[in-house]
Amino acid sequence: MATATEAPPLAPASEKEPPRRRGRWTPYWLLLPGLLWLVVFFALPVIYQASTSVQTGSLEEGYKVTWHFATYWDALSEYWPQFVRSVLYAASATVLCLLLGYPLAYLIAFRAGRWRNLIMILVIAPFFTSFLIRTLAWKTILADSGPVVDVLNTLHVLDVTAWLGWTAGDRVLATPLAVVCGLTYNFLPFMILPLYTSLERIDPRLHEAANDLYAKPSTTFRRVTFPLSMPGVVSGTLLTFIPASGDYINSDLLGSTETRMAGNVIQSQFLRILDYPTAAALSFILMAAILVMVTLYIRKSGTEDLV
Repeated sequence: MATATEAPPLAPASEKEPPRRRGRWTPYWLLLPGLLWLVVFFALPVIYQASTSVQTGSLEEGYKVTWHFATYWDALSEYWPQFVRSVLYAASATVLCLLLGYPLAYLIAFRAGRWRNLIMILVIAPFFTSFLIRTLAWKTILADSGPVVDVLNTLHVLDVTAWLGWTAGDRVLATPLAVVCGLTYNFLPFMILPLYTSLERIDPRLHEAANDLYAKPSTTFRRVTFPLSMPGVVSGTLLTFIPASGDYINSDLLGSTETRMAGNVIQSQFLRILDYPTAAALSFILMAAILVMVTLYIRKSGTEDLV
């Protein structure tokens, strides 16, 4: 006779596992629109530009793919100063954004209190106007007869920047300093937002533990806060350096022919000179250079946990 402690008979294998085939393709269908967007508006234009860079011809005769890779060497040998200038200006603006953005992000994350939302609105307020209008405003701010130039002259700051080659005499406009100021202002929010997100994630109990161990504020920042905010530092520097390297509006409006960047050359080759193969080759050289620098930077930073 069967006892009450006997286990019930096992169900057939077909009744154990519910069918999962119905929703198996759902994630792929959700990814399809994004993948199509990337293919149509990114991959295909890149392939087309790659094809253009190895073409020869003219607008009158037409362009044909002749695998003329010498265009890359000719473009680089002629315009390498603009590439060096782009990296230098973008790196300078990135460092300034980090120096200005980190304290502000730290203030918002740990000290702002009820003013946090207001400060965040002020940070993103420049996005309420167009990039072009924001840059044109700096022409008025840095005008020769403006208060900024007067203050810098009074403090003899322009003497130091002129000695460094960043300004020319008593002028700020049409100099490297004006271009870097424009880049810093336009891309500063891209530095602050990732830094704030990374700092806001830090557990306050870690700071309390550091205080309990009698750590100095500088030691707490160096050993706790800054290492834990590295994902935000890496993300912010990338979001600042990459678009700043290819920018041409700040150099065009705030600089001169002596401050032209790689973006200015590419824009001129595409829209004025109409030398499409050279413009495409310059674009790929800039993209490859940025990709190499970014890869080395991420490996050197020692973190892949980007915000």
